[in-house]
Amino acid sequence: MGNPEGEVQRRVLLLCGDYMEDYEAMVPFQALQAFGVSVDAVSPVKKAGDICATAITIQVESTDQANAESRGHNFTLNATFDDIEFDKYDGLVIPGGRSPEHLAMKASVVELARKFSDSRKPIAAICHGLLVLAPAGAVKGRKCTAVSAMKPGLVAAGAHWVEPDSLSVCVADDNLITGVTYYGNPEFIRLFLKTLGGNICASERRVLIIIGDYAEDYEVTVPYQTLKVLGCHVDVVCPKKKAGDTCPTAIRDLEGGQTYSEIRGHNFVLTADFESIDASSYDALVLPGGKAPEFLALKEDVIVLVKQFMEARKPVASICHGLEILVAAGVLQGKKCTGYPGIKARVVSSGGTFVEADPIDRCVSDGNLVTAAAWHGQPELISQLMTLLDIRVSF
Repeated sequence: MGNPEGEVQRRVLLLCGDYMEDYEAMVPFQALQAFGVSVDAVSPVKKAGDICATAITIQVESTDQANAESRGHNFTLNATFDDIEFDKYDGLVIPGGRSPEHLAMKASVVELARKFSDSRKPIAAICHGLLVLAPAGAVKGRKCTAVSAMKPGLVAAGAHWVEPDSLSVCVADDNLITGVTYYGNPEFIRLFLKTLGGNICASERRVLIIIGDYAEDYEVTVPYQTLKVLGCHVDVVCPKKKAGDTCPTAIRDLEGGQTYSEIRGHNFVLTADFESIDASSYDALVLPGGKAPEFLALKEDVIVLVKQFMEARKPVASICHGLEILVAAGVLQGKKCTGYPGIKARVVSSGGTFVEADPIDRCVSDGNLVTAAAWHGQPELISQLMTLLDIRVSF
C-alpha cells in the first residue's frame, strides 16, 4: 500500500455514523487504501478507536421498494472528527444506510460537506449519503442519483435527478460522484478514483474466487468489488452451484471474547458455474475465509483447482481460514504464511511456516502466495496481489 516514488499520496475522509451501510463503508475504506490512498474514517462525537455499528441492507430487485435490514460488522474508526484539518484532505466519501439522516442534523457535518463542495474537491456519496449533501447546498444544480426514495428531497434541494434503472447506477457531475447502492461500488469507487487524479495501469486480468456457504462476508465482497474497480474480470464460484445461485455469508468480528463472534451476513450472488471453470483461463485465485473453507477442503475438485494454480505459480491469495484449503491441498511445504491463529498447528504439520497473526491486519507474501490473518489485512493483501498481477494505480 504505497505510492511510487515522487507521487504525493492522496488523503480522503470517510464520514461514518452508527448504522451506516456495511459494504458502502468498508469496501471504499479498504479499496482506496489498497490503491495507496490514505483514508481517515471519522464520526461526530467519536474518537479514533471507537466503534460504529453498521447495518446490512438486504436490497430488493427494484430501486423503488423498501428493504430489510440487519446488524453488520463493527467498524473501527481510525481518526477523530474533532481533529479534522480540512486542508489536508483531497476528497470526501459518504456511505449510505441510516446514519446520514442523523449526520445531516449536525451543523459541524453540514459545514464540512459545504467546505468540500465550495472548494470543488471530489465528493462521493452513495444511497442515503446524499442526505448530508442536500442541506449543504452541494446538490443544487448538479446531476445526481440514489435510491428512488431520495428523489423528492433532492429535487427540492435543486438537484437534477437522474432516475436509476438498476441498483448499480452511478452518476458523475464534475467533482460530484453519486451512486444508488453498494451493488455499484466498483463503478462508484472507479469514478471517485479518477476524480482524485488516479490512473489504473493494467490490461485486463481474470481472477477466480472460490467460496461456499458462510464464507466471511467482507472476505468475499471486498476483494470481489475492489478487483472489479481495477477492471479485472472476477468470477465467484461455489461447488455444486451455478451462476445466479446465492451463498449466505457470515459476519465475523473480534469483540473481546476468546474467539470471534459470528452472525448471518449478506447473500452473495455467484457469477459463474463451478463445473465450467478452467484454471488455465485465470491469472489468479482468491480463497476467502469464514466457515466455508473447512468444507471446501473436503472437495477433491476444489483441491485440484488449487494445485493447478500453485503448480503454475500463478498468484494465490488466502484470507484467514482460507489456509485450510491450502493445507488440504498440500501446497504449503516450505512456504511462509499467516491466517487465523487456530490454524497454526495444521500449517506447521503440513510443512509450512506460520507467521503469527499479531497484529490482526498482518499480511505475508512468499513467492506467488499472499496471505492475510483476517479481513483487517485486506488492503495490504490486495495491494500485494496487484503487484503480482502487474496492476498499478498512479496519481
